[in-house]
Amino acid sequence: MKRIAVINQKGGVGKTTTTVNLGAALTHHGQRVLLLDLDPQANMTVHVDKRPDLESDTLTNLLIDNAPLDALIQPTSLENLFVVPSDTSLAGVEQVLANRIGRETILRQALDDARLAERFDFVMFDCPPSLGVLSANALVAADYVVIPMQAEYLSLQGMAKLLEVIDLVQRQLNPGLQIACVLPCMLDSRTNLSAEVLHEIESHFGALLTKTRIRNNVKLAEAPSFGRSIFEHAPDSNGARDYAAFALEFLEKIGERQAETPNETPADAEAEADA
Repeated sequence: MKRIAVINQKGGVGKTTTTVNLGAALTHHGQRVLLLDLDPQANMTVHVDKRPDLESDTLTNLLIDNAPLDALIQPTSLENLFVVPSDTSLAGVEQVLANRIGRETILRQALDDARLAERFDFVMFDCPPSLGVLSANALVAADYVVIPMQAEYLSLQGMAKLLEVIDLVQRQLNPGLQIACVLPCMLDSRTNLSAEVLHEIESHFGALLTKTRIRNNVKLAEAPSFGRSIFEHAPDSNGARDYAAFALEFLEKIGERQAETPNETPADAEAEADA
């Protein structure tokens, strides 16, 4: 079972969209995926058609009350895609855990205790736009980090701090943690600025920068309001094609799949499997 933290302390760069749609794309390749919403804004919870204001069993129960993870897992509309929702009370976790010894390892211990490897192939953490206790829990529990970034100069600001935190976690709490990739999101290929920033990102991250680009797409923006992934909401859209391609590249980067045809979609993969 692989554990993936989708993180960037800058808000609005595509973390939640990437977590949900990468998770959904992976299910089309036969993977069983669990999504954990670590953001008090609960956007991912809404994206998979849950109501944060009505949820009584959330990650807050796990982090503060030591509730077993198994008891918090809920199905979504997609087969093999499950979620542990968030709610706004998660915002108080930082203060509650401020003086608790081992507060950064609570999530990792909960995952180990739940023995989820028999049930899931991937666990994905949608991290909040900050580098506090919640993000630290995700990094300590994760095997890999995915960093969504906008192709804007302001998106490069703060990356040094994120990389510093990842390095600190690697050295002190999770030596096996690796950066899987940096994913350009919300790309407008018509502008020179996007090309310039992509060149700048590549100079910083080299091979970690994905070949896949997630283009600006209205359907991607619409999908959360319907509580669906892009593959359910608009399977023929550019957004679906981009995340399908990214899922294949991601699997290749972490050594779970050989290089595939760049334009292969989840539907293509299913037809290939059926054949």
